[in-house]
Amino acid sequence: MDTAPQHHTVHVMAFGQVAEQLGGRHHEQTVEEGTTVRNLVLALGLEQWIQFGLSVAVNGSRCDLDTLLSDGAELALLPPVSGG
Repeated sequence: MDTAPQHHTVHVMAFGQVAEQLGGRHHEQTVEEGTTVRNLVLALGLEQWIQFGLSVAVNGSRCDLDTLLSDGAELALLPPVSGG
């Protein structure tokens, strides 16, 4: 019986200042099965953006941070926009 954790590939699209912090807009991440959006955001070192009101979408649909990521998912990281 194989008990090794399954891994998924997630395509991350970052926008605005989040893209600047990550060094670009498009990234590919390998995560273990059961990883949530929040887990990946924290692993990317973006925890402060959660407090600032980071919005996220998986496969084009807005979702909450506790959404599970599946293999091939596209995660969009959308920082809050300020205007004046």
